[in-house]
Amino acid sequence: MNIEDVEVKKELKIVFMGTPEFSVPVLEALIKNYKVKAVVTQPDKVSGRDYKITKPPVKILAEKHDILVIQLNKIKEEYQEIIDLDPDLIITCAYGQILPEELLNAPRLGCINVHASLLPKLRGGAPIHRAIMNGFTKTGITIMYMAKGMDDGDIIKQREIEILKTDTASTLHDKLSKLGSELLIETLPSIIEGTNERIPQDSSSATFAPTIKPEDEKIDFSKTSQEVYNKIRGLNSFPGAYLMLDGKRIKVFESIIADDYYPEKLNGEIVKIYNEGIGVKTSNGVIVLTVVQPEGKSKMNAKNFLNGIKNSLVGKIVD
Repeated sequence: MNIEDVEVKKELKIVFMGTPEFSVPVLEALIKNYKVKAVVTQPDKVSGRDYKITKPPVKILAEKHDILVIQLNKIKEEYQEIIDLDPDLIITCAYGQILPEELLNAPRLGCINVHASLLPKLRGGAPIHRAIMNGFTKTGITIMYMAKGMDDGDIIKQREIEILKTDTASTLHDKLSKLGSELLIETLPSIIEGTNERIPQDSSSATFAPTIKPEDEKIDFSKTSQEVYNKIRGLNSFPGAYLMLDGKRIKVFESIIADDYYPEKLNGEIVKIYNEGIGVKTSNGVIVLTVVQPEGKSKMNAKNFLNGIKNSLVGKIVD
């Protein structure tokens, strides 16, 4: 790196916008390579029975590096503070609010987003969960220009990653977060120099990944074993898929697909207790629930859950 490059990095005014753990490695890489003028994140939250105030992970990192932190309740109404910083470039990664057009147009180098899918596939707030839940075998990171619509801006660069059959939302989250940080740093020089590609998205090929809602978390055993398996790992470790048994909610975090088939049984019926866990009939076979969390208890191996109640479960219907 020559002296001119160092000076450009020092003079460049970058504002980073992000909130959850996914954004942290991206911000860390940015801090290591560039001067970050400010970090914009969501407000602190009150959580738990003791009403403890929890800071967003991105805020914790920014404060560690003595970077100005701006927390706005409604970005559409409170964006002027960011514009007053006169940023050259705004970089977002899982910020959590839609940016107003006035803010998108403010930086001379534009607003860049680090998105966890291969756009135009999986636009929206839950691309990692939905990639696994939908049975995708690959996904990736897209560095893109932000536009007025949801994740529909021009693509700058993409990198693909394989989704393993054993991947969960948690493991894929970590892989994509690391990949996003690497691809952003690799791509930024061309963005700053104005030599980057700018590829319009084909909106006719777009698919969507809406934020996970409570109704999305319930397991539907009328689906195939593979679909149920994908749902369970796609919601692991947060928020967790669940079923109802005897009126109580049980979260399910891990499962395996059995070779058995019970055509005479009802979908959702517990058909067998396996060494690995609880066998439930699906539309085309049996899914074995191996790691569960009963209501009001900690996550546990299904074997521990089954202690003393094995025989009483077979024949019951879960929903």
